[in-house]
Amino acid sequence: MTHPQHMACLGGGHGLYQTLLAARECEAESITAIVTVADDGGSSGRLRRELKIIPPGDLRMALAALSDGDVDDTLWARTLQHRFGGNGALAGHAVGNLIIAGLNEVLGDYQAALDKIAELTKSHGRVVPVVNQPLEIEAEVAGLDDDPRVMRAVRGQVAVASTPGQVRRVRIIPEDPPANQLALDGICEADLITLGPGSWFSSVLPHVLVPDVVQAINESNALRVVVLNLTAEPGETHGFSMERHLHVLAQHAPGLEVDYIIADAGALRNESERDYLKRAAETFNAEVVFADVAAEGARHDPQALAGELLSLYRRGRQ
Repeated sequence: MTHPQHMACLGGGHGLYQTLLAARECEAESITAIVTVADDGGSSGRLRRELKIIPPGDLRMALAALSDGDVDDTLWARTLQHRFGGNGALAGHAVGNLIIAGLNEVLGDYQAALDKIAELTKSHGRVVPVVNQPLEIEAEVAGLDDDPRVMRAVRGQVAVASTPGQVRRVRIIPEDPPANQLALDGICEADLITLGPGSWFSSVLPHVLVPDVVQAINESNALRVVVLNLTAEPGETHGFSMERHLHVLAQHAPGLEVDYIIADAGALRNESERDYLKRAAETFNAEVVFADVAAEGARHDPQALAGELLSLYRRGRQ
């Protein structure tokens, strides 16, 4: 079989957006986007606080990525992503966030709201929250005091992403929440699973802090691929090497089983750095694949990423 039948893509924000575009390029028969739910900033944070709902922003972006047609040209995708300007009550709100919130109230069910938007946009897949409740992120951060050994707790996705200190570890609140059964079903049905790229501490790691999700990935017969970020991000992963990203993943998800790790070839031209990354991958019994997957603007190229995913999938099916 040259194309995956079902892909499950875990992440959030712009990283998941690019991965879902790649999943579409893979021509998978079905796609499940499994989305982080810890956002507390901007439009999502306002709706989360005011309406007591799962923050919709990352879910909206996934719906936009999966909407039918060229995502940059379709009316629905542009409408979902459009933000109101001005200085009034609607300023800064994304239209898609408001539609999700409104349909949730009309239909009385959050997943039904997401599925209705998917139906209207002729989506190429289904978008599901990783858990059916909003999560909070709390990080242990060093470097906020004169003594670098002192750790301070920083709570909230925005606060963690923008901290001037060094994030050492994160946890989710509540701890050990039950996974969304639809997310587990998507993982179980998949023959290709991706984790990342994205904001490492706030979009990627929260998934593997849900024990049921790690168990489902480990029990899956799918090809399991971690897609590393192209660069370290200002704030939460400032100064991180690719190797450090893997060490942090292993620290937060001991026992996670992965088959391949995709790293951008252009980001690691030094052979010693590549060797360090390969050794770090041994923690997961995974093979590192170096490929040219970067596009302009420090984002993954969906076509290049799709080509690499398909190559690995076909290799695994031989």
